Amino acid sequence: MAEQSHPYTPRYAHESVEERFDETLQAGFFSLERRHYRHRRFDGRWSERVIREVHVRHDAVGVLLYDPQRDCVVHVEQIRAGTLDDPLSPWKLEPVAGLVDAGETTAEVARREAQEEAGCEIGELIELYTYYPSPGACTERVTLFCGLVDSDGVGGVHGLESENEDIQVHVLSFAETWALLEQGIIDNAMSLIALNWLVRERASLRARR
Repeated sequence: MAEQSHPYTPRYAHESVEERFDETLQAGFFSLERRHYRHRRFDGRWSERVIREVHVRHDAVGVLLYDPQRDCVVHVEQIRAGTLDDPLSPWKLEPVAGLVDAGETTAEVARREAQEEAGCEIGELIELYTYYPSPGACTERVTLFCGLVDSDGVGGVHGLESENEDIQVHVLSFAETWALLEQGIIDNAMSLIALNWLVRERASLRARR
């Protein structure tokens, strides 16, 4: 098969970064590093030394749980440390999500987290995108999936006590879900990206029932 051409190819790669030094400022569940480096500029010259603080995180997986038979989305609700000052509430509706441990594939994480956080067994697992949520400040890469599920009987409170998880599961119709997105109630990147994918693919998923 002929190799496809793309309208964009990065002009530079890793060899165009030099004098890199990473200084650990804090090491905990996540780490904070101060990174020193120079890079090749678009005019061909080398930049001055750049110093940036970077949040170093594990890679993560998100899973939009969708029931095509009932046209429902399974959401998890939990308090989030990063939204304690949110003007509405620090509790957020999100897809199932978790961090990738050493030796795990992203698909394994998706199925494990669906069971732990929502009590759901995923049937077909569809990989959507891999992306950086905040590449200017964070190393995390997220792999996003859609997991097809049977939402009958799904609900209740889930999560691992060992991780202080307290997760309420909600099963909402697609129409209710989309209304919450348009109202700004659903306001996290995983949901916005996955639900906009679902808008495009929903009819074909439902036709496969």
